[in-house]
Amino acid sequence: MSKPVKDMIASEYSRRFEGVTGAVVVEIRGLDAKATTSMRGSLLSKGIKVTVVKNALARRTFKSGPLSSLDKALKGPSALLTGPESSVLVAREIVKIATDQKKIVLKGAIFDGEYYDGEEGVKRLGLFPTREEAQAKVVTLVLSPARNIMGVVKEIQERLEKGETIAKIA
Repeated sequence: MSKPVKDMIASEYSRRFEGVTGAVVVEIRGLDAKATTSMRGSLLSKGIKVTVVKNALARRTFKSGPLSSLDKALKGPSALLTGPESSVLVAREIVKIATDQKKIVLKGAIFDGEYYDGEEGVKRLGLFPTREEAQAKVVTLVLSPARNIMGVVKEIQERLEKGETIAKIA
């Protein structure tokens, strides 16, 4: 491949992955055309893009950027999966698909600057809560004591309205 063509591909990678801070790397070699189309369609319906990359050019493009840690996973046939939200959702989706399509190899992922190696790393990343899920959990934990207190206050109010006395608990 000539240098101008390599530069053009690297430039396209720079444009395509500009602003991307998280991704999952997989190997989809061995999937037939029907399975590949099905996988790509399923992922695309969730806003996840699949880009088959040339490893050396991808490493060169990602060097000193947020995706630089992926160089460990960019060996052999590689496809980069990126989504509109976090790489946690991307990992969840590809793990689901990989359970049915045994030929998909989960090679690694990057999330929030941290690299997750191999199949176990991608699976572990898929178990993380998304930002929205984490925020909902925090809100629930914060509101939980208030609900308990409100329940006690309501019980006291109902007893007082019935004319019962409230005994001091020692």
